[in-house]
Amino acid sequence: MRLVVTAIRPELSSPIDQRFGRTRCLLVVDLPDRATMVIDNKPEMHATRDAGLQAAKKVIESHADGLITGHCGPRAYSALKDAGVAVYKVSDGSVAEALDRFAEGELIAAANADADMVIGRNSGLEQCTL
Repeated sequence: MRLVVTAIRPELSSPIDQRFGRTRCLLVVDLPDRATMVIDNKPEMHATRDAGLQAAKKVIESHADGLITGHCGPRAYSALKDAGVAVYKVSDGSVAEALDRFAEGELIAAANADADMVIGRNSGLEQCTL
């Protein structure tokens, strides 16, 4: 099983980044061993449009089975769903905590997308350094 998690920093102890399309780090995590790889999403952080779709393309190309994030807009959600990638939404915690919750069956795939909006393009959150 392969999951992609939006993260503020490129490590399992990082907080989940609530922004999907504009996250800096897409952590690709293979379960159950939690081997990780980082996809740099920096170009999409400042995109004027389609940040979510471009991030979705990266998730799909990573051969992920699922995405764990805070918010996922309708176009990105639709692209992920069409590619067979389940979206799991979490509101807080670290990447490791979200993976624990997933392993324990506590995360349920989202039935729909969030409202179409830009979340925190310039939120001032700590940036991921690769």
